[in-house]
Amino acid sequence: MSQLISQLEKAGITLPEEVLNLLSSCKSYTVFDTVEQLSIAAVGGKDNNTFEVSYDIPGKGVVTEAIVHRVSNGIAANFTESYMRRRDPDTMAIADDFPTDKELFEGKFGYKFDSLKQETFEWLKGQDLAVFLYFAGRENIGVGGIAIAPVNAAFFAMGLAMLQVMVPTTDIPANFNIDSVIYVAPTFRHTHFDGKQIVVHNRVEDRHDIFAYNLYPGPSAKKGLYGALLTKGEKEGWITAHCSTVQAVSPYDNITTFMHEGASGGGKSEMLQHIIREPNGQVLIGTNTITDERRLINLPLFSSFNPVTDDMAMCHPSFQMGNGKLRVMDAENSWFIRVDGVKEYGDDPTLEKITLKPPTPLLFLNIKSHPDSTVLIWDHIEDVPGKTCPNPRVILPRNIVPNVIGHAVSVDVRSFGVRTPPSSMEDPNYGIIGMFHLLPPALGWLWRLVSPRGHANPSIIGGTGMGSEGVGSYWPFATGKMVHHANMLLEQIISTPETRFTLVPNQYIGVWKVGFKPQLMMREYLTRRGNARLRKDQYQPARCPLLGYELNYLTIEGAKIPSRFLQVYKQPEVEKKGYDEGADKLYDFFKEELAQYLTPDLHEKGREIIEACLRGATVEEYEALIPVE
Repeated sequence: MSQLISQLEKAGITLPEEVLNLLSSCKSYTVFDTVEQLSIAAVGGKDNNTFEVSYDIPGKGVVTEAIVHRVSNGIAANFTESYMRRRDPDTMAIADDFPTDKELFEGKFGYKFDSLKQETFEWLKGQDLAVFLYFAGRENIGVGGIAIAPVNAAFFAMGLAMLQVMVPTTDIPANFNIDSVIYVAPTFRHTHFDGKQIVVHNRVEDRHDIFAYNLYPGPSAKKGLYGALLTKGEKEGWITAHCSTVQAVSPYDNITTFMHEGASGGGKSEMLQHIIREPNGQVLIGTNTITDERRLINLPLFSSFNPVTDDMAMCHPSFQMGNGKLRVMDAENSWFIRVDGVKEYGDDPTLEKITLKPPTPLLFLNIKSHPDSTVLIWDHIEDVPGKTCPNPRVILPRNIVPNVIGHAVSVDVRSFGVRTPPSSMEDPNYGIIGMFHLLPPALGWLWRLVSPRGHANPSIIGGTGMGSEGVGSYWPFATGKMVHHANMLLEQIISTPETRFTLVPNQYIGVWKVGFKPQLMMREYLTRRGNARLRKDQYQPARCPLLGYELNYLTIEGAKIPSRFLQVYKQPEVEKKGYDEGADKLYDFFKEELAQYLTPDLHEKGREIIEACLRGATVEEYEALIPVE
């Protein structure tokens, strides 16, 4: 204890009183300074290759949460319960009195958090603990903190230490502060929360404490600290966007930077993927789910690209250059990549190559493993016999990603991804979005307010139906006021008029199953054209004004994209009748979600935009609300 305090004191850091009390009276604790040290602890020591993360639960006996293997390419952890293999969207509870629109702990569970907090500390005192410092953010902008977890859950601690920047206690930066604390107490989901994932956020004046009552890293190690970044930005007037960012370079050396936003499952990681060719060299656009017809095109050359962010991008004022474009930088140290789309060898050669022989240990979740074997990212575990887990993951350090960009970049195109269902006249739905649409900025803002969770979402429990992920699509992780975030997003859009907006579907266009090809085709096309500036005759107001402008034609390297992929009502299985009924579903969803923002605190321009939508505004009216040249 004295050594840790001594090192912190040299850096001018004082631990919070609660942390000091916990560490001074716990059974034991070990300070970790490297991810490699945690990878050894994850399997119980350097001589082990298998470890069961188990706890004695009163009234239940010994419960095994996860089985951990040391493998040739890192550490593989598999949860024994299928529920624990993806994020529950209802995990957050707020335990403080600061402004929030989220559910309070006391309202959710019927008692004050203070008593549970003390129980948590008492339980942690009886454990052998793992302790380490971290920094969430980049370039000295972000949230420093200390993590405290049972040492037998070192696989979880390893994931946290990879996702954030692990700060060695032997080399603490001069400007480091304890802005947050993560406490990990997995047994409480069984003893207090009926087996559910719960993460309690407790904001104090100068700190953001997170109590993680589960071992799936999504809602705590990743999204929990995302919430701490959002809290900091809420105080200071900046946003950490929920997006991937990629700088694409065309075969003719045009460079276009895309920022792809959307709910979990909306195609963020996929925006950083290569287009896979069919065995004959063609590119499959889609397959008709009724006739089984396949539509393919020839593309002689693809654009190359340089990844910038995978899921979280800081939009800090210090990055901006006054060029009218939003500038962003990665907020993460590693990427939490979902590999459900990698179903067999060759589906993603670049990612397969990185993960097979990485220079540093990786952490794999929900992927089959055996001790000392090599984990293959296409070999997913099964939730039940015959049904694979939809959320296999790998945590990948950004510094081993080829061609990754580590500095802030100017965004040319902000696209928004929507998981769409199959849609037809017989079964109309909101899968009426063409391959991509151009949006006026006002509509770009509205889509970020409603942020549909979308069809068959693989990342979260209950990922069906349209549902809303909330403002910015990061709302599930934020702790403050929804309207305040809406205002910040609007001010950001107004202040960056040179960044253009697009809307792109994934999974289905009408009756055509397309996967993530629309956003990849958009990336190819707009990189060749640059900045989403198309000829006026190439687009027209969409039949559904919520979709902005639809394309009249699209040709990539001489390959014409059929109009049925651009204007969905031209599909004979959909026609105008099916399209219009799907548009009605979209309008109903927008009206339901937007009404909650009409409060006295809403930005006046935002009020104009929402009221225009509620009365059925045209695309031209949206264009006039935030005009661009």
